[in-house]
Amino acid sequence: MAVAVDIKDLFESGVHFGHKTSHWHPKMAPYIHSKRQDSHIIDLVKTVEGLELALPFLTKLAANGKQILFVGTKKHTKDIIRETAIAIGQPYMTERWLGGTLTNVSTVNQQIKKLKDLEKRMVSGDLEKRYSKLEVQRFQEEIDDLNSKYGGIKDLKGKPGAVFIVDVIGDMNAIKEATVLGIPVVAVVDTNADPSLVNYVIPGNDDAIKGVQLLLDYARQAVAEGLGANKTIETTDTKEK
Repeated sequence: MAVAVDIKDLFESGVHFGHKTSHWHPKMAPYIHSKRQDSHIIDLVKTVEGLELALPFLTKLAANGKQILFVGTKKHTKDIIRETAIAIGQPYMTERWLGGTLTNVSTVNQQIKKLKDLEKRMVSGDLEKRYSKLEVQRFQEEIDDLNSKYGGIKDLKGKPGAVFIVDVIGDMNAIKEATVLGIPVVAVVDTNADPSLVNYVIPGNDDAIKGVQLLLDYARQAVAEGLGANKTIETTDTKEK
């Protein structure tokens, strides 16, 4: 069952509020409804259309066992992006996009392996047995630092099926890396960003917390639906065997 998108909810959440008319990208013209004072108003019909293309795509990816990497490093929205990803068991990067996250896999994997090894040794008590309290504390600080950088992607299994981005301009490096690897980009695109860089454009305000939360809720539902279908497929396959 497809996720139901309510244009009234989009309106009440402020998804339609764009940037000032002096800070806009001309390629966003097809997604703009009008001007109000000195700001652009996003056409919510276009937002609905964007969601109706993007959400089934996310559902299909999840149903096929593909991961969606959620990216959003903007200070006031990164927490809800992280919470959304965790709720549906998807990888995320919300502190800072690390160059080479997707294109320099060997180096990233080395750091993740180091993180997992240290965590395992810390939990088992191996570090406590072998080192002084001060040294163990330093190991914990190293674990915390590695987790802040790689914690959200330590369970990323190879190349993700898609990257979901909330701030196109702020996380442009993530888009560039995804594009190099041919990974589809699903993104909330505000009036000051270039929509041609995105495969699945969701025109919307990328600053309003309520609006971002609503769009993420739609994405969460879509992925959850796909994960449910994936479990059904796996159960059926197991019975057939």
